Amino acid sequence: MRTLVERYQSDVFGLCVRVLHHRQDAEDVTQEVFLRVFRSLKRWDSSRPLKPWIMTIAVNRCRTWLAQRVKRPELVDYLHETAAGPKADDSKELAQEIRAALAQLREDYQIVFVMFHEQGLPLEDIARAIGKPVGTVKTWLHRARLEMLQRLKRRGMVSEVEHELS
Repeated sequence: MRTLVERYQSDVFGLCVRVLHHRQDAEDVTQEVFLRVFRSLKRWDSSRPLKPWIMTIAVNRCRTWLAQRVKRPELVDYLHETAAGPKADDSKELAQEIRAALAQLREDYQIVFVMFHEQGLPLEDIARAIGKPVGTVKTWLHRARLEMLQRLKRRGMVSEVEHELS
């Protein structure tokens, strides 16, 4: 069990942070995910890869958490994320702009974007994890990229990230 947590904890936590936009919430949900994984391990189909199954549980827990929590003001989230020191350098500023653009996407676009770009999951695994056809996942990923690119363009950041998102 310990090996399972060590192997997948960073992936699960990374997904949770990006979907929930709050470190403490992500830590709580990550713990819940592994509790559910341990309780449900007997039901896992061992002929299928383990990571997409765990990430499906993580996505579902994030959705439940978002539905249950009271939405905090965006300014508080922004200040929380940017409180780490003085004037940011360009790469840190770019990372913050990308996180802000990601946070403004629809929840399903965010999840697909994070699972593909941050977790490195193949489209088929993402589709299985969220219960949607691969074509839908491709469409959502494309739309997420376009929306983020438009937001970054409005903020004057597009020249720095244009080819990374295309």
